[in-house]
This record gives sequence, structure tokens and C-alpha cells, in this order.
Amino acid sequence: MPDLISIHGWPMLLALAASAVVIGFSKTSFGGIAAISVAVFALAMPAKESTATVLLLLIVGVMIAITRYRKVSWRLLWKLVPGVVPGLLLGALFMNVVDDVVMRRTIGALLLAMVALQLWQRLRRRAEEPENTDPHWVRAGVTGTAAGFTTMTANAAGPVMALYFLAARIDKARFIGTNAWFFALVNLSKVPLAASLGLFTVEGLVLDLALVPAVLLGAWLGTWVIGRVSQRQFEVVTMAASAISAASLLLR
Repeated sequence: MPDLISIHGWPMLLALAASAVVIGFSKTSFGGIAAISVAVFALAMPAKESTATVLLLLIVGVMIAITRYRKVSWRLLWKLVPGVVPGLLLGALFMNVVDDVVMRRTIGALLLAMVALQLWQRLRRRAEEPENTDPHWVRAGVTGTAAGFTTMTANAAGPVMALYFLAARIDKARFIGTNAWFFALVNLSKVPLAASLGLFTVEGLVLDLALVPAVLLGAWLGTWVIGRVSQRQFEVVTMAASAISAASLLLR
């Protein structure tokens, strides 16, 4: 069994534990910030293998969120499905043919553009518009493809989905519940793809087992925090987290 302390050292292990807390926190509160944790894991191990290690922790986080948040907008969820599978397959293909740095920076730039577009739409939105805006099938399909592609290549679909659900203007509990179900389905479908690419390692699996308690702690903290913020505060923080996550991809 790998000795994690000798491999990573205490400072990096503490950084990984903090990142695991952020993963759990993001899945039960402000979606989109988990991309920051992805960057830390990529520093501790080879970038591609790190995506598989993070993937299992993300699955733990979304499973907790599913049990905590029962309100789900199934209509919004099913609209995304047709685009996700092509996105996952494209992501798996491009992981082997496109430079890793260029890929991540391109995704970061696209995410920042999406944040800017969402901010512009909110600034010009009239106050009398309905609270619930149902995205068109085409928009949902494009979002699903983008989410599948970004999650396969960089585990960075959180900001994509955060912006999609913010545009739908659903309440925070339904936002988190729908987001959790989406990523449960997508992340579980990524496991065989990651395995076929040889991304799972013994070191990564041992590290995952050691970090599960940190994910659980983060999930509990997220649930505690989300009950103490307003809908408006939730939307502002989620938007800011998406922008920060996109910037982290650009700087990696």
C-alpha cells in the first residue's frame, strides 16, 4: 500500500484534505467552486490521473447532496441528457490529442465568457419577468454537451451547470438537488471511460479512501451554510465562484 506521507509530504496532504473539504462543501452549497480543488490535485499528481482521483470524491459528494436535497427539477435535468453523451465522448477523445494546458485555458476562457454573458443578461432583465425561466431545448442541449466535454477533460463542468441553473431562476434548494442528480448520473457514467483510459491508480484509490472523511465534513458545512443565506446571496456567491473557478483553469 502506498505511503501517502512519503509520496506527498504533510503540507501537500493537508492541502489535498482542504481541497476534499471544498469538494464536499460545493456539492451541498455553492456549485462551481470544486474546480479550485481540481487544480490542487493536479499539482500533487499527474494531471490526467488526478481527474480520476477527484472523480471518486465528487461522486461521494453528490451522493450526500442527493440525500440532503430532495427537490429536483426533472424537466431541466432531462433536457440536458441528449447533449451529455456526445460531450463525454468528445472529451475522452480530445484528452489524448490536445495539449493539456491549452485545453484547460480554453475551457477557462469559455467559462469566463459565459459568466460575462449571464451577468449582462441579469443586468438587462426586467423586474417583471417570471421567477422560473425554462431554457429552450437547443440551449439545454448545448449546455449538456459543454458540461460533458468540460467534466471529462478537466472535471470543470460545475461552473457550466451553475450558470445554466442560475439562468433557469430556480430556488437554491431545487438548484442544489437538480445539480446533484445531474452530476451523480454524469460522474458515474465517467467511471468506465476513465478506467478504459487507465486513469485509476492504486495511489489515487488509497488517497480517495483517506480523504472521504474530509468530503463528509465539507458536505456538512455546506448544508449548514446554505440554510443561513438568502436566495440573492446564494446567486451572487455562485456567480462569483464560477468566475473564480474559470480563472483558476486559465492560471494552471
